Amino acid sequence: MNPFFVCNTVAPQPALVPQNDVGGATDYTEEMKQRESNFEALRIVAMLAVIGVHLDGASLDLPKPSGDICAVALRDWWRLIVESFTIIGVNCFTLISGYFGIRFTLRSFMRFAGQCLFYGVGICTVIMLMRVAAGGAWQWAEWGESWLVFTHTDLWYVPAYLGLFLLSPILNAGVKMLTQRQFGVMLAAFVLFNVYAGWLCGGRFNANGYTVLQLVMMYLMGRYIGEYVPLSGNRKLRFASFGCYVAASLATAVTGVYCTSLTTFAYNQPLIILSSVSLMVAFGTLQFHSRVVNWLASGAFAAYLLHKNPYIWIEYVRPLTLSMWKESSLIEFTLFYIAFSAAIYLAAAVIDHLRRHLRPVKITA
Repeated sequence: MNPFFVCNTVAPQPALVPQNDVGGATDYTEEMKQRESNFEALRIVAMLAVIGVHLDGASLDLPKPSGDICAVALRDWWRLIVESFTIIGVNCFTLISGYFGIRFTLRSFMRFAGQCLFYGVGICTVIMLMRVAAGGAWQWAEWGESWLVFTHTDLWYVPAYLGLFLLSPILNAGVKMLTQRQFGVMLAAFVLFNVYAGWLCGGRFNANGYTVLQLVMMYLMGRYIGEYVPLSGNRKLRFASFGCYVAASLATAVTGVYCTSLTTFAYNQPLIILSSVSLMVAFGTLQFHSRVVNWLASGAFAAYLLHKNPYIWIEYVRPLTLSMWKESSLIEFTLFYIAFSAAIYLAAAVIDHLRRHLRPVKITA
């Protein structure tokens, strides 16, 4: 679910958007240091939410629907509520991309692909070296497969975002050709089609939101907000939107008592779309600047590529989380959950900072 990503400015002004900011593969330039931090903060929150979803439902599994709200155990409520508040991560990342618009350039693609390769191949190489050191053999086929980051990967968002990236020039051009009314009507019909035919009726084209079509839908919603909805400094809208996010998230948790987790927590579930848009709008109304926030936001996508890499996820993250869940009290696990999520993010931010400063070594005679 994880994973995204574009840059931030005070308002959607394309001239201020760095062309190399795709999929979170952003250099921490002087321009980025000076950017307003509202959407950068949302990018951090969204990635922490993605990590949180993986530490919750993907690690612990979600409770089966009991159909009796009074019979739900405390630990089951914990998992449902946490999942409901954090499931917005992927949608929010794509909304931000739509708000500012993706700029299709070869340089953007190379940065996106380069970051994916760095973590995919890099982590696999380290694991292979550890195996060899322990007396095992180097698996050349497995190592070679790690280079195929857009086809042979468990990180579904990587190839899905590439699809959105490739479609973005067509989507951007189409939006420019439409009036606000035309865009609004077509977008409403497109959302209804995805919700009804996809989520409600289980259409294979977008049954649960893990598709390029879902990203296209959220991207277009972000484009509409960026083009036609004034956000900056609107305090009433901020509180109303945040309240809507909380209410929709709590309603999603209750839905989980009666519906399967695959239905309840699908990215194209109406309540999840609503909570995602509401949180994005709430952050859009903020006005502040922080170099620390901007620096941390530049490592958001790296946190996804790091912790959800199969070698890291299967061998370390999921087993540790599951062990803590079984052996700790709920309060102890909650503290672990918060600390572990923050530690993963911070570690990825530091590693990605070092990655961005790697330079070829010049060899002199």
